[in-house]
Amino acid sequence: MSLATASRAINGSETRTVGEDLRRRVAESARLLGYAPNANAQAMARGATRTIGVVVHDLTDPYFAAIADGIATAATERKLFLTLATTGNNLAALGDVVTSLDSMRVRAIILVGARWKDPDLQDALMASIDQYVGRGGRVVALGMDFPGVDCVQVANEAGATALAEELVALGYRRPLVLTGPERHSTAASRATAFTHRMKQLGHPVPDANQITSDFTRAGGTVGMRLAIEGGLTYDVIVAMNDVMALGALNEATRSGISIPADAGLTGFGDISTLVDVTPGLTTVRVPSGQLARLGLDLALSGPGDGTGSITVGVTPVLRDSTPALRDSAPASR
Repeated sequence: MSLATASRAINGSETRTVGEDLRRRVAESARLLGYAPNANAQAMARGATRTIGVVVHDLTDPYFAAIADGIATAATERKLFLTLATTGNNLAALGDVVTSLDSMRVRAIILVGARWKDPDLQDALMASIDQYVGRGGRVVALGMDFPGVDCVQVANEAGATALAEELVALGYRRPLVLTGPERHSTAASRATAFTHRMKQLGHPVPDANQITSDFTRAGGTVGMRLAIEGGLTYDVIVAMNDVMALGALNEATRSGISIPADAGLTGFGDISTLVDVTPGLTTVRVPSGQLARLGLDLALSGPGDGTGSITVGVTPVLRDSTPALRDSAPASR
């Protein structure tokens, strides 16, 4: 048996394969000899490792953690490894993280998060992406969109629109919208679609009832505090993601506002930790597992030029935090 045949039996080959019986005999011999493939040597030979680089903004956010876990599970099924990096919500570092992963010769990079409306940040990131792709790498974005990059998008506008329709059908007329940061593409698309649909339905949201804060649990707390101190009138609190909603819930409860007796509450995402929240939180379900698998599929076999982009649908999920109203006046706090 040649060394090349043994190598194909142990490491696999995209162009030539060996029989199953031979593969088993080689594997057994390797086990007896204590042999393990040298990943670094393979990387030098092939120009890339069997490692997928995944970049998220905040690993403490259950939404990002669920997607990262989904990618890890799908990668393991394909005998791939994961290198996980986080920007710590420092978007300016994203380009540097891509460059670092490029130096590690990862096979593909999956960026998980949202694009910020900042031309300088985008230009710096695109320069790093172009350099990596120019060396034969693949980049996929989940929740972002960049020119020439395959993306898995979430139908944020459709989800926010459907949520507005569900709330109006339940009798809600005067929402307090915790919009998230103005430059955050995901937050902005959700908030804009929600307020636009409310206006179409005959219930425009006053500017005072649209509060900007961070896209985090702390941001939800701050936004709720500002609403309380401003004495705003509302019958439902609409946060642009679930962790913001949880922050708002905590601050409302601490301030003597009962959810849902005094006001309804909604989020967006349907993160797994909501199972422990009382009352059950109305939200918009984003299928994180599907996002993860589609992202890895694109990273491994997508066209790599932006033409393989996919949009994943979302669904409103009504729970106890938004009971139907019966001619009740909105809360004023």
